[in-house]
Amino acid sequence: MTQQNMTIAALQQAYQAGELSPKQVIKNALERCQQYLEHNIWIELFSLEQLQPYLDALENSSIEDKPLFGIPFAIKDNIELAGFPVTAGCEAYTYTPDKSAFVVQQLIDAGAIPLGKTNLDQFATGLVGVRSPEKWGPCHNSFDKDYISGGSSSGSAVAVALGLVSFSLGTDTAGSGRVPAAFNNLIGLKPTRGLLSTDGVVPACRSLDCVSIFSLTTDDANTVFNVAAEFDANDAFARPNLDTNKGNYGQLADSTFSFAVPKSDQLNFFGDAEYAEQFEQAVKHLESLGGEKQFIDFEPFFTAARLLYEGPWVAERRVATEGVDRQAMLQVIQDILATQEDARADDLFKAEYKLQVCRQQVRDALESYDFILTPTAGTTYTIEQVQADPIKLNSNLGHYTNFMNLLDCSAIAVPTGFISSGLPFGVTLFSRAFSDARLLSYANLMQQSLRLPLGAMDISCPDSTAAISGCDDRITVAVCGAHLQGQPLNYQLTERGGVFLEKTVTANAYKLYALAGGPPKRPGLVRDENGSEIEIELWSLPTATLGSFLAGIAAPLGLGKLEVKDGRWVTGFICEPYGLEQATDITSFGSWRKYLLNK
Repeated sequence: MTQQNMTIAALQQAYQAGELSPKQVIKNALERCQQYLEHNIWIELFSLEQLQPYLDALENSSIEDKPLFGIPFAIKDNIELAGFPVTAGCEAYTYTPDKSAFVVQQLIDAGAIPLGKTNLDQFATGLVGVRSPEKWGPCHNSFDKDYISGGSSSGSAVAVALGLVSFSLGTDTAGSGRVPAAFNNLIGLKPTRGLLSTDGVVPACRSLDCVSIFSLTTDDANTVFNVAAEFDANDAFARPNLDTNKGNYGQLADSTFSFAVPKSDQLNFFGDAEYAEQFEQAVKHLESLGGEKQFIDFEPFFTAARLLYEGPWVAERRVATEGVDRQAMLQVIQDILATQEDARADDLFKAEYKLQVCRQQVRDALESYDFILTPTAGTTYTIEQVQADPIKLNSNLGHYTNFMNLLDCSAIAVPTGFISSGLPFGVTLFSRAFSDARLLSYANLMQQSLRLPLGAMDISCPDSTAAISGCDDRITVAVCGAHLQGQPLNYQLTERGGVFLEKTVTANAYKLYALAGGPPKRPGLVRDENGSEIEIELWSLPTATLGSFLAGIAAPLGLGKLEVKDGRWVTGFICEPYGLEQATDITSFGSWRKYLLNK
């Protein structure tokens, strides 16, 4: 059977051209699934008869009405679909929900068709994909059946990599939406916590859980994310998305960007020289694309990561499974749940304090760069190796992933190459919360420049359909007076996540005035054809905080557009003319600082 290009754009184009119908796509997908039964992808693969109601619902609809019209997808079997059993990888836990999880319903309403429920590490506890009972068995890697698929969202990743579905839902508490993506040559989006509802999702650690997205391209991940990221008031952990994280995905307009990597002595590839070489090549590739690399101290991230399984958060996994007989679980899951059983409330608070220190320590790094780059995993293993040493090797795979949700990061796994065995390698781009669209844009840059084949298929990477965009959730602000570094109002920038960019001057067309009143003393900048160059600082400020910054600016000042010497127009301080009535012209100093020193 000819391999069908399952990207959303390709299917939509075929639908619009009348070359395919949703029923043909679903029928063909189900037939292909039969070829891969030995991969142990599915806990339940639906029949064409079971899927007919979803097809019928599309009869009077179109792509214009439903952005995921006729797009097949897979659902990890710890996420509810109405009328179909949920197992979470444990047969004794099985129940059948009356309604679908909120995120699943959003996708179905947009025209997507669920092909089945996928295999997983039991109760989403693991990063290996082999912690599934004998009834379903370990999920095999899409490139080499002897190797692990990655977990816990194992079946969801392999289904996409083999072209059985266009995208899939996983969950990601500690890396389960990224490690399987890396091991199967996929895009793996771990969104900001709370953007995709977890209502109807079997919890692992409820306060940290995320629903994740596996896809073949960043375009597809963005399409699914835009549909799925709807605020759910019934989810106690839901968070409304920010405007700057909507419609902000695209091909980069700026040829330069900044990224950070761990110090060389903090990278750990667990003896895997090929993985180390692949990461070095990925870094060099980003630099060739205009990236400016910096090294950062990664210890605060690693400290946070250790808290997840070595601290009292294990208790949250026990809460999630408290109604289940431990003897019905796999032994490795029982062993994990049995750790930290003597932890007290005191220990939780102490761990929270330690975690808060880490959050403070990483804040500047998360704000200062367009993204931070790590390997998604430091190495990979065979199924036999993991079964022989299930705890230690699983822990190794979480080395670069376990801290993400504890530190409230958004992240995306991106394929970047292959090792000599033919297995894929990938990296993770991450940043602060609500950076999803920006990270998708940089991931798009990498995918489009590398042009790796899609998943485990012989299908070339298509051209991105994303438009050229600024793709930024920050804005450059020029300051010239009391907001300069060391001046009394500079805190209004820093407390809002402002990052200093550079010291420069305006175009040769401005006058500077010392305004009446205070404290604090403030200058007024006015455009004047007889003016001069005036010293300014450029700061990067999260767009989401710009409104509160503007609200704190006292008359006669405000924000407008200011011309920099190099010709750029940026947001900056301007002064209403009436404010100059009692002001002193200090243009000759060329700088507010120089004026203050000579006053």
